[in-house]
Amino acid sequence: MLLLSAIILIWPLHFTGGSICRLQGRPELPQFSKDGDIIIGGIFSFHDNLVNVKPTFNVLPESLKCKDINLREYQFAETMIFAIEEINNTTDILPGVSIGYKIYDDCSSMPLAIRAAMSLVNGQDEQIDPNDACTKSSPVHAIIGQSGSSLSIGVATSIRPFSIPLVSYFATCACLSNRNEYPTFFRTIPSDYYQSRALAQLVKHFGWTWIGTIRSDNDYGHNGMSTFLQAVQEEGVCIEYSESIYRTYPREKFLKVVDVIKQSTAKVIVAFTTFIDMEFLIKELLLQNVTGLQWIGSEAWISIESLATEANYRVLSGSIGVAIPNSSPGNDGLSDFWQNIFGCTLTAQNETQNAKMCTGSEKLSEINNQYTEVSELRITNNVYKAVYAIAHSLHNLYTCTKNSMNRTCEKLTKVEPWQVLYNMKEVNITTRNGENVYFDENGDPSARYELINWQVKENMVKFVTIGIYDASLPRGQQFVMNNRSIVWAGFINKVPMSLCSQSCPPGTRKAVQKGKPVCCYDCIPCAEGEISNVTDSIDCLKCPLEYRSNDQRDQCILKDVEFLSFGEVMGIIPAIFSLTGASLTTSIICIFFYYRNTPIVKANNSELSFLLLFSLSLCFLCSLTFIGQPTGWSCMLRHTSFGITFVLCVSCILGKTIVVLMVFRATKPGNNVMKWFGPSQQRLSVLGLTLIQVFICIFWITFSPPFPSKNMRSYKEKIILECNVGSTLGFYIVLGYIGLLSIICFILSFLARKLPDNFNEAKFITFSMLIFCAVWLAFIPAYISSPGKYTVAVEIFAILASSFGLLFCIFAHKCYIILLKPEKNTKKSVMGKMPTKSI
Repeated sequence: MLLLSAIILIWPLHFTGGSICRLQGRPELPQFSKDGDIIIGGIFSFHDNLVNVKPTFNVLPESLKCKDINLREYQFAETMIFAIEEINNTTDILPGVSIGYKIYDDCSSMPLAIRAAMSLVNGQDEQIDPNDACTKSSPVHAIIGQSGSSLSIGVATSIRPFSIPLVSYFATCACLSNRNEYPTFFRTIPSDYYQSRALAQLVKHFGWTWIGTIRSDNDYGHNGMSTFLQAVQEEGVCIEYSESIYRTYPREKFLKVVDVIKQSTAKVIVAFTTFIDMEFLIKELLLQNVTGLQWIGSEAWISIESLATEANYRVLSGSIGVAIPNSSPGNDGLSDFWQNIFGCTLTAQNETQNAKMCTGSEKLSEINNQYTEVSELRITNNVYKAVYAIAHSLHNLYTCTKNSMNRTCEKLTKVEPWQVLYNMKEVNITTRNGENVYFDENGDPSARYELINWQVKENMVKFVTIGIYDASLPRGQQFVMNNRSIVWAGFINKVPMSLCSQSCPPGTRKAVQKGKPVCCYDCIPCAEGEISNVTDSIDCLKCPLEYRSNDQRDQCILKDVEFLSFGEVMGIIPAIFSLTGASLTTSIICIFFYYRNTPIVKANNSELSFLLLFSLSLCFLCSLTFIGQPTGWSCMLRHTSFGITFVLCVSCILGKTIVVLMVFRATKPGNNVMKWFGPSQQRLSVLGLTLIQVFICIFWITFSPPFPSKNMRSYKEKIILECNVGSTLGFYIVLGYIGLLSIICFILSFLARKLPDNFNEAKFITFSMLIFCAVWLAFIPAYISSPGKYTVAVEIFAILASSFGLLFCIFAHKCYIILLKPEKNTKKSVMGKMPTKSI
């Protein structure tokens, strides 16, 4: 590479008069030429535009003139000449065989590129003998060119029937890898397929998901951008806009593209353009002071020295992209080049005040421009490798061995282009610069790029290598990057952000905004019981049943376990009332026992009264079984004890009510009904009615007993430990039986409410049963609708309310007389209106 750099600077450029193509020259004739045993053709774009100076209906060749010289293309041509001369001066390759060349200027024009190719194929003469036009061999054995993909496609298609290999040093369109369409095409620069994927991985590497794209409106731009868009969208990146530009577009088109850029929210732009198209765009961006954007560039412009000016750096500061890893007699075209470089003229008739005669002693080493700039020889080196690839293909022909490609070798008398084409597929060499050159089955070299960054060093814009992309390595190892050495757009110290929407933090999920790309979304908090523990989660995950989401919705935590305990207010208060009721009932038992021989105790069926008080104390105490953590035994005990004690209680009240009715029926003459419902029958009735409930409970706990369960449905944030009744039918039969006895008791007491007041306690029983029934009727809907531990609290309230109702309604009046009105606790007061016979 050092040798190549030096030779370009100091090559003695000899020239002769009669230049073929100057700014006003003829582009249809060769610009550089040299005879040899083997001729290699070259087609370069020494000028950027072609004009017709004599507009007529029929465009004649002599009316076409080139303008806008492209110094870089001269550098490519000189590199080709240098490589050929280097080969001619060595005995390592093609000893005894000289290589010549013919180099044409296509003026960046497709028609002229194809015309140049046909001139190389048929010879320079305009007149061709029709008798040997189809049998005459091509004077060139291979062609090197062109810089652009579109021009390469045109030339490759044109020379395809002649089997002449075309080796490009800068045409990167992936379409040219199609061997069915372009079987004679080779290149020493990687295909855009790999470049596009390298750019896509570069965008993904920095976390950019919202970008704009700009492409050249030609085959290079369209095909390269198409591959890039496919690759980048696979990485989850969205495109806000995709615009095309071309050097011949009117200014209004460029202004429209600039307006799109200015109005965009994307801070990163990927430009897949030629450097000439990029120059026009940058010019408009500078005029409107559009700066601070992060540019990602393709190899066609990212490493072009002519773009890296101080003015352009205002727009392209911190640009990142992929790049290719880092005279002679008879050359009439040099006359035009020499005159443009030094501002002199070679002919006396063209001498003016501003253009002096050239002396021939001008020095290129004193000139600093695109031609003489050799600090970046990435593409120039590709020209060098193309020449050597063709030379080695020829060398393999001349040094053929019988084992080579399983063919018999004969002494070559004349080399045909198809033979060169056939041997190009076998080329596998290492240049003097240490670079390996070979072609795969598609005519492409190995894909290896440098990742470069535009930085200012020593008051100059430099292309600093910040990484490598090697497509031959396994996926995941192809991309190596040194982020610390990068200078970013806008001179910031961190990776610029380019997002349509900010990342959704853990605890939220992404919801795509209607009518917008998937990269534009809102962050929706996860619902209760759901979490997302990663950034930019698409969905929220449900927590397991025993877990709930924390307040941040980014972690599942165990739910709080809840049950009615003795340690909380809602458990303490019922426990106090339960013990109070049991104590009060025990006190009444003691009072009745102490005053058991008084008339009021005897008159109220003391045996059933004591049994009723005992059952009421059990009713108060059974409510305690509903408090505390449910277990298997406690669940069975709370429901069965509740059912049995209440049946015992109601049975005693029913017995007392029947006794009242029977006593007053016995007042009629000749009625001896009391003998059928004496003390023995009363005890048996209470026992029988209670045993029925006992048997119901036995069947219930035998076949489907109550059991502790975790209620996770009522609350999402906690687990309710409760007793499941097991058999719902068994539970409702128990309640139904209690209700049946209560209704019967209520009806009978209601019928006896108008009996003589002093002795009659039926009205107290009626009122107590009214409260009892009202409480339990209200209990059913409250029980069903109350969630969690409140269900248990409602059940305890019903037990305590009905128990206190029975206790106060039946026994409060009697205790009042016994303790506070003892004068009424006499036989006379108790008898009152009662008939004598009844008493």
